[in-house]
This record gives sequence, C-alpha cells and structure tokens, in this order.
Amino acid sequence: MNYYTDNEVLRHYLKHPLMQRIVAMKEHDYSQSAHFNYAPVDFAEAIEGYEMVLNLVGELSADIVAPNAMEIETCGPKLENGRVIYAPATQRNLDAFRQAGLMGIALPRQYGGLNFPMTIFTLVEDVLSRADAAFGNLWALQDCAETINNFGSEEQRERYLPRIAAGETMSMDLTEPDAGSDLQSVRLKAAYSEEDNCWYLDGVKRFITNGDSDIHLVLARSEEGSVDGRGLSLFIVDKKCGAVHTRRIEDKMGIHGSPTCEIVFNHAPAELCGSRRMGLIKYVMSLMNGARLGIATQSVGIAQATYNEAYEYANSRKQFGKTIINFPAVYDMIGTMKARLDAARSLLYETARSVDMTSLFNEVSRERSLTPEERAESKLYAKKADALTPLIKGMGSEIANRNAYDCVQVHGGSGYMRDYVCERLYRDARITSIYEGTTQLQVVAAIRYATSGYYTQLLDEYLAVEVLESLKPLHARISAMVAIYNESLAKVQAFADQEVIDFLSRRIYEMAAYSIMSVLLLADASSDEALFSASLNRFVAIAEAEIASHSIFIGNFTPELLKYYK
Repeated sequence: MNYYTDNEVLRHYLKHPLMQRIVAMKEHDYSQSAHFNYAPVDFAEAIEGYEMVLNLVGELSADIVAPNAMEIETCGPKLENGRVIYAPATQRNLDAFRQAGLMGIALPRQYGGLNFPMTIFTLVEDVLSRADAAFGNLWALQDCAETINNFGSEEQRERYLPRIAAGETMSMDLTEPDAGSDLQSVRLKAAYSEEDNCWYLDGVKRFITNGDSDIHLVLARSEEGSVDGRGLSLFIVDKKCGAVHTRRIEDKMGIHGSPTCEIVFNHAPAELCGSRRMGLIKYVMSLMNGARLGIATQSVGIAQATYNEAYEYANSRKQFGKTIINFPAVYDMIGTMKARLDAARSLLYETARSVDMTSLFNEVSRERSLTPEERAESKLYAKKADALTPLIKGMGSEIANRNAYDCVQVHGGSGYMRDYVCERLYRDARITSIYEGTTQLQVVAAIRYATSGYYTQLLDEYLAVEVLESLKPLHARISAMVAIYNESLAKVQAFADQEVIDFLSRRIYEMAAYSIMSVLLLADASSDEALFSASLNRFVAIAEAEIASHSIFIGNFTPELLKYYK
C-alpha cells in the first residue's frame, strides 16, 4: 500500500496553474541546476522530483509509520534524568525518514535541504498525518527552521540548518504555566552577560510539543521592566548546552507519540535570533502562522484517515443480511465525511499556495528590490494568506473532529474499543482545535477580514471565474449563499454594541468559511469534474443548511437576548 498513490485527489494539487509560477520562483527560474546536480532544469522535472518524494513518503507512511502507531500508543515516550526517550517505534520512524533524506525538505539546497515549496511540504505532511498525527508533529516541526532561515544571521544558518536537514529535531518554546495563548505575558527571563558576550535564559515553559528537541526556538523577556509583547525577543538554544531539562511529560488524551513537555531553562546559553524586541511582534507571528497551517494540514490528514476507516469498515461489516454501506443512514454519513474532507483540502491548498507566493516574494526582496507591480502582488498574496490561515486552521480542525466522531459512529460499539484505529483517531483529532490557537482564537484572527469586506471581495473574485456548464446551477446556489452571508454580515455590523458583534462573530466566521470552501471546491470540480463533483454537490447542500441556520439566528437576534447566553 502507498498513502500517496492510493489517493488520487492529492495529485490534483500538483496540477494547479499557479504551481508553475511557484516552482519557477522557488528554483530561481531553474538556475540552481547549474550549481546542484539534483536541482530540476524545468517544471516537468521538478514535478517528477516531487512525485518521487511523495511516493516515498506514501510508502513509508503505509509500511512503517501506520503499523507502528499502535505500538507507540501502548509504549509512549519516557522521561529519564531530565531527557525524553522516544518510544522505540517512534525512533524507528525517525530513523527511516532520516535515512530517506526527508528532513529539512523545505530548506535551501546550500544547507542540505531539497528546496521544496510549502505546497509540497503540505502534501507530505498531509500524507504523513493520515498515518499517525503524533509522528506528523515531530516531522513537521522541522518547519521551525524557516524562522532561522528567514530571520537568523548567515552564521546561524550555516551552523543550524545543515543539522536540521540531517535530521535533528526542533521545538518552538512559547507557552508558560501562566501564559498560554496570551503570549504577551511570557516571563521567562533573558539576560545578557557583557563578560561572556552571551544571553542566558532562566524560567519554565509548559505544553511544549517535542520539548526535549535538539534545537529550541524560545520566546523570552529580554527587556527588564517590560510587561507586554514589545519586551520579548526570540532565541535559539542548543540542547547540547546541557542547561535545558524536561521536568515532566504531560499525560495526554491523544497524540501519545508526540511528547508534550514542561521544560526548565537553568541559565541556558542562548543566541538572539533576529532583532531584540521583535520576538512576538514579528518572528513568533510568522512562526505561528506556519504552525497553524501545519495543524490545518494535520487535521486534513486525520480527516482522511477517519474517512478511510469508516468507508472500509462499512464495506466489510454486515448487518441484517447486507453490508452497512448500503443503508442510507450510513452512506449519507460517509458521503458527508468525504465532502467535508474535500472542501477542507481545497481551502488548505489554496492557503498553502498563497503562503508560498508570499514567502517567494520575500525571498526575492532579500536579493533585489521588488518592482512596483511585484510589491503590489506580494501584498495581495500576504493578505490572502493571513486571511485564509485562520479559516483553514479553525474549520479544518473542526472538520477533523466531526469526521472522527462520525467514524466512531459508523463502527458502532467496535469504534469505542482500542482494537480499532478509529478510537485513536477520535482522541488524536481533539487537540487540533486547541493547540496553536483554539478555534475561538481563529475567529478573533479572522473576523476583521469579514468586517472589512475582504472575504466578500475574495468571494466575488472566486465567483467571477468561469466554471463548467454542468456546474453552473451549483455556481448559482453558491452565489445565493454568498448573498445571504453578506446580508447577515451587514446586520451584525449594524449593531452598536461591540459585545454583541463579538458574540455573533463565530457565526459570521463559519458563514464565510462555508462560502469560501464551497467556491474553492467548485473550482476544483471545474478542473476535474469526475474527481470532485460528488463531494461538491454534497458540500453545497451542507453549506446551504449551515448558512441558513446562522442567518436565521442572526436575523432573529437582538441585543436584549444576550442576557440569556451569559
């Protein structure tokens, strides 16, 4: 089995028209082939290289990672003398991916990477998360290296990036016992020693994924007497310093193979990454956006796994003389799982492409000045990436949870038993709507794009694209949904009370997300009707019902009713 080749939907995203431009920019118009013999000479060769890697990831995911997942569940990571010892099966996974050269794949070639775009990195994580979301966490944290690549010094890039490309692990150490999502309250102290010409960190971090990593990115308070985000800087800490220890591994509901740690910095020597006081304002915001895209990808991978498990079980389980897939209540549930999955994936890869274009323009700007046209286009893609990321992180994780719920339901009593994969998927899915910013925080991040009219503008642009004649009735239905969304948005904006607006924001957020996912799935169906038409028809019906429900709620709401919800 191969988790890439057995899912024809994934290859579809390599064919998107924007990919030709993304790859050409990433490869500097294919000039890198003159310096690296494994760099592609044209788009066709680049795609061939991506497919080779995706095939390898699909094979390793199916043959090694997925079979190891149950063993990791029963024999998770251990803590010995302040160090995390991975489960033996986790170590086998890491060894397999290191030996295959699959670490640091997005890093530049001069540092040992493969120079892959974010869209391809996302495809790899999508495949891997289907096999085991916990191991997907460990692998995907290599993306923290992009922060060093983008903001670190050349000397730091030369020292750290080859180590990551060779397989050393990373973590981003942000949250603390008294500073969870409120990162402005971080108190871990960074003090500079003139005598040693070095920074030292002291304090505690909590809920750190892979907290005993080889290389840490740490948010710390560098400005004495400061109390907000302007006093925070970002630091690099090497585990080899011996002054960072794990105090405990959290006993979690799910993703058992991914150690979540409380770690102590005891006068740990550290290097400033970038400029002082920009840790939260610039670097962590960039880091978090990447992490949120990563969790969205993990969510889609889990949603894929739950759909596969439900579909396979329903086709093998017999009740009342026939397989349960033939019962309307079951095939309706499974069809809905597939529709939600495909819609989330459409939004995921639209976001990844926007992130790619933003990153690529930033790369160009470090080499030369952008033209006025390039600056304008760069700003457009940056805005789109910033607007779509909280939509896919929030809705993708909610869809993963809903699919996991339905997967267990399809299995019935068996789904409640640890003998079945769906029980683990149900527990693993739950964290996706919590870490790297809860769904509620994604609403806060996204709502300004609704109230400013940006989502409406984006929807108008998407709807203006020509679609197949056979899909025009669905185009009309989506247009009607968008009109309802705009009416509801106008009603919410008319309220003078900010508390009322905040209360209704979740509904506006979901209406925008359902509309955008519908129109993106419509675009995918227009390029491959056979592959997406079934999911499109189902999802438009789902979206219509959700939008109608929110519209009725908002239409009937008055400020006086708020007292009943407190």
